Parts: sequence; structure tokens; C-alpha cells
Amino acid sequence: MQTGYFLLFLVFPIFLEGCCVRNNQKKGIATVKSIGLQKDTTRLYYRAVKGEIFRLPCMKYVTGHMKMVWSRTGDSREGHDGPSFECDKDFSAEAKHTGTYSDLTGNFFYLQVVEKSSLGCFHPEESWKMLLNARGGEIPCPGRTCSNNTHVTWYKGSRAVSEQRRASCDKNGLLHLCQVMDSDAGVYFCDRQIIEQGVTWTFRRAVTITVIPHYNATYHPRIVYPDANMTEEVELDQSHTLNCEVYFPFEIKISAEVRWYMNYGGNMENMTLLSMEKPQQSSMIMAEFALTQRAIIKKVTPQHLNHTYSCIASNIVGNSKVTIRLKRRIKVKWPSLVGYPIVSLVLVAGLGIILHVKWLELQLIYRSHFQNGKHDGDEKEFDALLSYVWSPPQSAEEDGAVTPCSCSGPDIDEEAYANDVVLAIQRSRMLICVLSADYLCNSNAVFVLESGIQALLQKCDLKLLLIWTSKASASLIESDPSLPTLVQRALKVLPSLDWTSDKPVRASYNFWRSLRKAMSSYCHE
Repeated sequence: MQTGYFLLFLVFPIFLEGCCVRNNQKKGIATVKSIGLQKDTTRLYYRAVKGEIFRLPCMKYVTGHMKMVWSRTGDSREGHDGPSFECDKDFSAEAKHTGTYSDLTGNFFYLQVVEKSSLGCFHPEESWKMLLNARGGEIPCPGRTCSNNTHVTWYKGSRAVSEQRRASCDKNGLLHLCQVMDSDAGVYFCDRQIIEQGVTWTFRRAVTITVIPHYNATYHPRIVYPDANMTEEVELDQSHTLNCEVYFPFEIKISAEVRWYMNYGGNMENMTLLSMEKPQQSSMIMAEFALTQRAIIKKVTPQHLNHTYSCIASNIVGNSKVTIRLKRRIKVKWPSLVGYPIVSLVLVAGLGIILHVKWLELQLIYRSHFQNGKHDGDEKEFDALLSYVWSPPQSAEEDGAVTPCSCSGPDIDEEAYANDVVLAIQRSRMLICVLSADYLCNSNAVFVLESGIQALLQKCDLKLLLIWTSKASASLIESDPSLPTLVQRALKVLPSLDWTSDKPVRASYNFWRSLRKAMSSYCHE
């Protein structure tokens, strides 16, 4: 019995070894790197698939700011006038790219581009994959089932994944990511070694990764235009276009649909589907995509003024509806502008452009500085909601200790988190965000700030106050392109206070006095 326990403790660590730890590919990577780093190697042999994304390897000993360039040599089909490629640039492999390349340091590289039909087991769907954000994910190497060689070296860009600061591992040709992040989106390359007639080929395949928030829609669509019960002006005997702009949550199998109906005499049960154009869809922003549906009334008659018009948007979760009316536009005869100076036209056009570009900032300035909301004590449970990110001590980071990542454990319920944030904001009179460099790099914290900004734009009586710490600076707004555009623009105009721990006593007193004044005016007006 004791012998059995002893053998169990010897075997058990073997099963724990390998997956979801940092830098567990070093041994395999070192073997592959030695091929490219040895100066006495005459040339490298790489193989690519026609039509797939490819990237030429970069040599590690090229230092400085000089970019390594591979240039076609004379033994190619095009002679010395062949193409040149920087080693960190992606391109689509074509048959004409087959040939020998060299760099300025005397390295030689041979690239062979093969047809997809020659692979025998080519599957186009292997070249791309969707991964769910904040969950574990696997990336398969295309063609891994076509060969017994399951040893694969993974790259993102020009760096091996094993050298990057993230929890991952590879096993049997699969790259395991312990927790998928937005930054994981992009093109990955997997290299496999193939020996043919004494020549070692590196077969490089590409996989494009898209990171998605969820597979299915989690809430019903939001109609942002038109507003409910609004009235649009029309001209008789002229055409009129009804526009409906809707935001839908992301989903794999699109179930989004937007339709315009005419309700005879305002009767919602007597509806007729209007003739509509093909809907226009925009790219995904913050896990949502916008769909615009237009219906055209070719010739407006007095009868059209007696009806109502409904825009109904639906998805797999449910539907939303907005109903509007039409009214006749009264034409106003303006004096001719022919006699006005051209400068007046330029001035009016310039003001219009400025208002259009800065409209968001103007709304935020008005709502945060000049609009005084009336608070009902029964409606708001909290005076203020505080949002901040705690930073660990500096010593913990300098020690270089890394907590191993594990694929096991509970998954983050992002939908529940988003609902809790929205509910907390709705129940608070004021949102205070303590901004730091860690705060602006934390997707959950930025989501709280963005939700507060959206609530402010939706005519909510919420007030927003920003506190900039010594670790944060307004320059981070422009230097960090990962921040949403809405947040970048809002941070420039929202009310804010500055705090640093090393300020003199007088400055600290002024900070707390300003904070008390802001909270008093916002929470008890």
C-alpha cells in the first residue's frame, strides 16, 4: 500500500506539468532559434501556403534601430529586381514570392510557396478562430492533423509566445491561452519542422484570431433614433425618409432585424410594412454594432399626416419599438442670400463644423457644469459611488514573482458585472473616479467610467467628478490608444481635482475643501 502511494507521488507531478504557466516552451524554442542564429548555416528553408498571411523571420543578432530587410537574390525568377520585405511586416504569400532571399549580414533564406491543393488536408476554417473574452481558449495550428510532428513553435508578430508576458502553453499543436484578453486579437504563426531529403523545412502557417465578448445576444436592441413620440416635419408632395438607428449586442448568428410600419389612423393593430432600403451596419463598438434602417415615402400626401409610424427592432432576446408622427412643415420665405458677403457664409459654415465636431464635449460641459438636477431622496439610495483601482506595492513587482495562471476555476460573468455597474450608477447621485495609470489600463474600471459618461449623456441627473492622482496624467489620454474614444474626449472636459501625496499641507487642505464643496453641491442640491 505504501509502495502504491510512493508511485502515485512520483507520477502525479507529470500530469500537472505543462499547461498554463509562463515560459514553458523555452526548451523547444531554443532548439528552433539555434537554427537561425548559427552564423555557419548557409540558409534557412521556409514553406508557406499560397493566399495565407506570411511573415519572414527576424534574426536576433540584428541590433540598433536598423530594420532587417530580406531582398530577393539572383537565383530567383525575377533576377536581382525581385521584391524586398521587412522581417516584421505581414504579407499575403503568392507563387511569385518563391525564391532565395538574403540580408545585409550574409544570411540566406529560401522561401517556397505551395498551392493549397498540394496539402491534401487543407481546411480554410483553420485559418481563423473566434475566442471568448475573459475565458480560456485554444488556437489550433492549421494542418496539424496532416503530420505526426505535433511539436509547434508559436509566434505573435515576430516574438515567440513563450517570450511574452502571458499565461499560455502549447500541447499537441494547440496553443492554450489561460485567459483571453482583447490584446490577444491578431495574427498568430505556428512553425513545424519537416525533414525532406535531408533538408529541414520550417512550415509556417497563420491563424487570425478575433476576440468576441459573448456568443449570443444578452439583451434586447436599443433604439437611439428616433425618440419615442417625436414628430418629424415633412413637405407635401415631396419624398421623405424615415431613419431608425438601433444598437444591437454582439452575437455570432445575427438575429437583428429592423422594420418600419405605418399605423393607419394611429391604430397600432392595423399596421402595414413600408418599403425599405437595405439596412446599413457599422463596425462593432464596445460589444455592440449599429444598424440603420431607412424607409422612403415617395410622395407625402395629407393622408400621411393622419397616420403614425413605428420602428420595431428585434433580436433573439426581444424587441423594442418607437412610434412617431409626421406634421406639415411651414415654409418660411427667407431673404435672398445673394447680397450677403461671402465671408458670412464661410463664418456660418465654420461655426457649424465646430459645433458638429465638438458637440459631445459641449453636451458634457453643459450637463456637468450648468445643468442642476432635482434629486428625490426616495429615488437615490447613495450619495456617491467611488470607483478606483488598487495598485500592489512596488516591491512585489520588482521581486519578479509571478503567480501561475490556471485554466481551471470559475469564469468571470461579465453580463452580471455590467448589470451591477449600471444599477449602482442609477442608484447614486454622484460618481467619483480616482484616476491612475492602473485605472486607465483596467478594462473593468474603464467600463465603470464609460457607463457613467453614457448615463450623463442620457439626461440622467448623475454628476461625475474625476480625481487625478500622482500616477496619472492628462497626457495618458492621448498616449493610450486603447481607451475608448468617448472616454478620451470626456476626460478633457469633465470636472476634475488633482491629488498628490507629496503636496504641502496647504495644498492638501485645499483639495479636501474642494472635494467637500463638490460633493455638497452635487449630492444635496
